[in-house]
Amino acid sequence: MAEITRLELIKLIALASKSGLNLRGVDLSNADLHHLSFVGVDLSYSNLSRVNLRQADLTNANLHLANLVYADLSEATLQSAILREANLCGADLRNTDLRQTDLREADLRDVNLRGADLSGANLWKSNMKGAQLKYTNIEAAKGLPPEVERWLASNAP
Repeated sequence: MAEITRLELIKLIALASKSGLNLRGVDLSNADLHHLSFVGVDLSYSNLSRVNLRQADLTNANLHLANLVYADLSEATLQSAILREANLCGADLRNTDLRQTDLREADLRDVNLRGADLSGANLWKSNMKGAQLKYTNIEAAKGLPPEVERWLASNAP
């Protein structure tokens, strides 16, 4: 099977964003997808491990049960995205917009959330052990895990 080029992939993603094309279950592991738009795209069940999504726009994207282990999502926009039960272990989420994002039951162990905005996000039953939270906005976030509650208590002014 021939490999798809970056340009072909960009065209496919642009089509998916405009037409609601389903990219469910696709394997894009290790791909360089920085600065691309995935607005409203269904990437649920996809393998996005070690993918570069730096500064990508994933607003309203569906990433339910996606594998994002060690993905670079720094400075990306994931506002109102669905990341329920997604695996983000070791992912880089520095300065990422996660406002109103559904992170219920997501695996966020050892993620770097430094400077991220999680305001209004739903973190019910998510695992955030070892997450870096310095300068993270978690105002009005729902379902904060115990490890985050402890971190907030120990870093209160």
